[in-house]
Amino acid sequence: MFEQTFKNIDDILHKDAGCSSELDYTEQTSWMLFLKYLDDLEFAKSQEAELMEQDYSYIIDEAHRWSKWAAPKKADGSFDHDNALTGDDLMEYVDGELFPYLKGFKQRAESPNTIEYKIGEIFGEIKNKIQSGYSLRDALEKVDELQFRSQEAKHELSHLYEVKIKNMGNAGRNGGEYYTPRPLIRAMIDVIKPQIGETIYDPAAGSAGFLCETFDYLRQGGTEKRQLKSSDLTVLQENTFYAKEKKSLAYVIAIMNMILHGIEAPNVIHTNTLAENLQDITPNRQHDIILANPPFGGKERPEVQQNFPIKTGETAFLFLQHFIKSLKPGGRAAIVIKNTFLSNTDKAAIALRKELLENCNLHTILDCPGGTFIGAGVKTVVLFFTKGEPTQSTWFYQLNVGRNMGKTNPLNDKDLKEFVESQVSFTDSDNSWSLATSELDNSTWDLSVKNPNAKEEAPLREPEAIIDEIIALDKESEAILANIQKVIS
Repeated sequence: MFEQTFKNIDDILHKDAGCSSELDYTEQTSWMLFLKYLDDLEFAKSQEAELMEQDYSYIIDEAHRWSKWAAPKKADGSFDHDNALTGDDLMEYVDGELFPYLKGFKQRAESPNTIEYKIGEIFGEIKNKIQSGYSLRDALEKVDELQFRSQEAKHELSHLYEVKIKNMGNAGRNGGEYYTPRPLIRAMIDVIKPQIGETIYDPAAGSAGFLCETFDYLRQGGTEKRQLKSSDLTVLQENTFYAKEKKSLAYVIAIMNMILHGIEAPNVIHTNTLAENLQDITPNRQHDIILANPPFGGKERPEVQQNFPIKTGETAFLFLQHFIKSLKPGGRAAIVIKNTFLSNTDKAAIALRKELLENCNLHTILDCPGGTFIGAGVKTVVLFFTKGEPTQSTWFYQLNVGRNMGKTNPLNDKDLKEFVESQVSFTDSDNSWSLATSELDNSTWDLSVKNPNAKEEAPLREPEAIIDEIIALDKESEAILANIQKVIS
């Protein structure tokens, strides 16, 4: 229903001098989508209040509502071109009046958990990059065609927005950090099995894919597909999902993605998670579940490293310490990390593996094939662990999809079906095996993926043997050709 509208918006932005990549297209679409969503939400709430014979207090004042400046309508509901700002007038209004007004909500909001605060955060971070007031007018009219007033429409919009985020990842550069393949996320959720009432935390949220997929999983009743009560829905909306994100664009996309999935006021904080000292994480700030994919290959400054007992410049290793500290006793985690974590010989990597094995039950390691993360150029594993009990044995699963993966051949849910089913009972197979912690070298705690069930490849032959075979085949070919020549002559 809305796919062509999204394509039209991208076409408009592609022609504007201020937008040069998929990242720009998604960023600029996001702020317009957010304001359109907010207008539809306020309209729906005002209608509900009217039915209840109550007053509704609008968040956005009348002069700055979408229906006033972005999409004015005539009495018959058709677009009012005569009263719609365009060209330089539109640019002056958006940059000089609208954005400063919206940014001011951060100071006026009662608390960070309100939608008012999120409005202020978003428009304090994001900038209007569209340079032509005529391009902006065209884009606004396309966005106005999108509707948020039914669950079906929201579902389609969330799907299309996910496609935009995926395209950012496929575009290369730093876009890949925003997108974790959704089939991998769903498999991680299926193993962790979240329950309503548990808190779920992602301190490296990116586009909030983990939280959105978990919301969908719980909204549909989890593994049991049970019918939710209204109190369950309130818990899901307000007291389940928590996230932090450092980068401005990712923060905005995370909020928009969660809103489109149905979470009205996401608990996403714009902050550098690693700037927090681990000693400051008290029990009331710990969570039941952590699902995350920390940045690959990042480096942190010495002053940030001081917040952690195991000092290292490797961003992912610092995040892993944060994850362990942020879990409640008995809490569960599924973490994507570079496979080199399992075998690195530096002091920090060895100390961190020791910490993980001694203080958590690292019960499962999923070894992902190359190409799982398009454009990332690294191999990854997923660590599944429970805090508060030492690891006795770790079950490994080596994912073999039987094909080369890429943009046109990405990971799918079927690829992970056997892993999810086998993980329940830690089944041994050609692709899976268990390793007792007592068998590890406790000077390195090396957890390298070494499949003992892999079929041995045929040994490489000596060059002389290969040359002798080529000569023999040539002689055989000569004899066959000679016989054929006799027949035809």
